[in-house]
Amino acid sequence: MSGTSLDGVDAVLADFSAEPPQLIASQHIGFDAALRAELLALNQPGENELARAALAANQLARHYAEAVHALLAQQKISARQVAAIGCHGQTVRHRPELGYTLQLNNPALLAELAGITVVADFRSRDIAAGGQGAPLAPGFHAAAFSHPEKHRVIVNIGGIANLTDLPVAGKVIGFDCGPGNMLLDAWCAAHTGHAFDDNGAWAASGKVIPALLAALLQAPFFQLRPPKSTGRDLFNSAWLQPFLRTEYAPQDVQATLLQLTAQSIAQAIKDYCMGAQEVFVCGGGARNGALMHALRHAFAGQGISVAPTDALGVAAEQVEALAFAWLARQALQGKTGNLPAVTGAKHACVLGAIYPGTGT
Repeated sequence: MSGTSLDGVDAVLADFSAEPPQLIASQHIGFDAALRAELLALNQPGENELARAALAANQLARHYAEAVHALLAQQKISARQVAAIGCHGQTVRHRPELGYTLQLNNPALLAELAGITVVADFRSRDIAAGGQGAPLAPGFHAAAFSHPEKHRVIVNIGGIANLTDLPVAGKVIGFDCGPGNMLLDAWCAAHTGHAFDDNGAWAASGKVIPALLAALLQAPFFQLRPPKSTGRDLFNSAWLQPFLRTEYAPQDVQATLLQLTAQSIAQAIKDYCMGAQEVFVCGGGARNGALMHALRHAFAGQGISVAPTDALGVAAEQVEALAFAWLARQALQGKTGNLPAVTGAKHACVLGAIYPGTGT
């Protein structure tokens, strides 16, 4: 998995022979500055973008293969022992309202480099069936994290934040809530030179600007009812710019953006996950202490606990990759992977295209 935060590749080696699935090992391969900049640039129209996108996809495939080889070497496992690689690719455009989503990837090259069958292109079939193509992790969340007696909500805070509602009885729902780390990372990089705000320390040094927060929360996306999804196409630096004033201190804007993420998540849970008892957070946002504090504060006095998914046995940064391993297995078995109540698709679909490995 390489998500909208653009920090690199998260890979896991998973065993699905028992329930719940066992996460054997994990590996992270960071993006160098040049690749990260190119992937970010490809989120917008630009010169020669078709050729640049193809070349970036080849680079990504080599990063994915590097992560696979590192995992196999670490565990002394041969490629022949692996059923498949589930590879999401790097989202650069997400426009379900126009009938498409675009993830840069070269799964054929990855199959050649790794010698393992690759399952990729998970989102397009859901969109073809009238869905948003996102989020896709809720099916896995339901399979792995549901509890027979506790109403749980799984919140993934990557570049975008999304949630899965897991009631004890009733329908599983899920949707994108709004920006996760995306605006925080962009503002931090522009004003400090650091790719992200480590543990939210810079945001914690500032003060929330109430007028700015109120204006941001009025964005039409937050008023939409699910199913809904979003991405960099909406929540980007250009979107933020009209809300800013010269007198705003950069660290105060960062504090406000952190509250935007926390409050939009909390409001979505209050509006659509009535009766929730436990909130478990995955993705990079789970490692932002200031953000986790803000989430806990948003639920203070309501009897709702907030903790990383580590408490459920899966490290926060590994959940999304494990979800796409699960989706790859679903595809290989001819089983559906999307939840129409989540994505809005007309029917459940088998997701993903299969690229057979070389068997070497």
